[in-house]
Amino acid sequence: MTENRDARSRYIYPYPSTAFMRGEDSYPMPSKGLGRTPVSDQLYEGYGALDKVPAELFERYDVKRGLRNADGSGVLVGLTTISNVHGYNKADGELIPDEGQLTLRGYHIGDLVNAAQAEGRFGYEEVAYLLLAGSLPTSAELDDFKARIGSMRPLPEGFFASFPYRTHAHSIMNVLQSVTLKLYAYDPIPDDISPEHEIDIALSLLGRWPRAAAVAHAAYIAGQGAHELVVPPACEEYSMAESILDDLRGDEGFTRDEALLLDVMLMLHAEHGGGNNSTFATRVLSSTDTDAYSAYAAAIGSLKGPKHGGANAKVGEMFADIAAHVSDTSNDDELAAYLAKILRREAFDGSGLIYGLGHAVYTVTDPRAELVKKYACKLAAEKGQSERFELIKSVERLGPQLMRDVRGITKPISTNVDMYTGFVYSMLDIPEDMFTPIFAIARLSGWAAHRMEELYGSARIIRPAYNSFMSDKPYLPLAER
Repeated sequence: MTENRDARSRYIYPYPSTAFMRGEDSYPMPSKGLGRTPVSDQLYEGYGALDKVPAELFERYDVKRGLRNADGSGVLVGLTTISNVHGYNKADGELIPDEGQLTLRGYHIGDLVNAAQAEGRFGYEEVAYLLLAGSLPTSAELDDFKARIGSMRPLPEGFFASFPYRTHAHSIMNVLQSVTLKLYAYDPIPDDISPEHEIDIALSLLGRWPRAAAVAHAAYIAGQGAHELVVPPACEEYSMAESILDDLRGDEGFTRDEALLLDVMLMLHAEHGGGNNSTFATRVLSSTDTDAYSAYAAAIGSLKGPKHGGANAKVGEMFADIAAHVSDTSNDDELAAYLAKILRREAFDGSGLIYGLGHAVYTVTDPRAELVKKYACKLAAEKGQSERFELIKSVERLGPQLMRDVRGITKPISTNVDMYTGFVYSMLDIPEDMFTPIFAIARLSGWAAHRMEELYGSARIIRPAYNSFMSDKPYLPLAER
């Protein structure tokens, strides 16, 4: 299939809008189609009596649940030269809270972000180059790097014939997974894990993921409104931030200031250590020498979870809920009372969590959150969102003490980057279903760096152990059960 252009130089898909609606499976899930009968109870509920391991056994066998030590710190499973996520010190076996620091290849994230902003230029590509190549680029190297990503912004010839029509799903993250695995088929040497090909794959996905995610979103909107799907042509000269906004907005356009703020978000999300769930998933798969497409698709699946990258959308939902139930959000007593209800699982989603507070590593501050807050403040004033900005700051101020009082949490609690991420995206008019995909697009450079370090550095399959505490049982013939 070829793409058609109208007078505005935009791609128009020839499918009717109904083609982008989610199809229904004519075969319902077994619990619906066959029902829940007594004979199926063991099948659906049997795990409950077996899989809930008594808490004391974890301590008895010294099992590190979640690969965490008893003090909450991570179990050391590798060595890296890619980044350092610092949030505490250890002395005499005790965890001592410390100001958060994030360094990429030895450079502080604040220095990288502030330098690009001070010069009024886009910095994500510089950070991505640093992660992949190991050093800051020269001007010529940076231009070459941008050109290589730009050359891959158009999706392969004929790709639209089956995307997004046949890959539309509930979540754009799942669409990104499908797109990534589909691109495997377009690669003549997809299983080649040589350094040159690994870099080429990373460059191609950096170029194509923004477009794929934006098309999936546009397809959903077209299906809902029963109108044509119109997508802007790929612009190879744009930065990553500009490309994302252009793909989403098309003729509506965007300002340079908006693109520069999105660029800050991309830089902050580019890399965050080897122990975060999606990066570790990348390393686990890469340790088997599987192809890059499979490893990155797995990382997307991990990042989608609300305990990981999906938290940015949860924060936005939480603040909308707070605003709907607290008549005066500037009143600390009224706000604290509702936050306490959230912590007691009596409000919002019943999880008992204040999303955006707490982190596995950071104890006093999350340097990324501090940077986002700095740049979000100005935009909030410009967009008339100062009241919401003050609400976020109030939750950030009141939340930690309430978590101690209501939940009895004793460890240090800092704001994490998700507290402000969704707010910034909403001020940029980025749809909520794109929040986590943008996180994934930015994090790809970090995933790629860790994949290559695993392939060419550790070079040993990751295989932790699980201790069994079950007893032997005699086999009973079928007729005797």
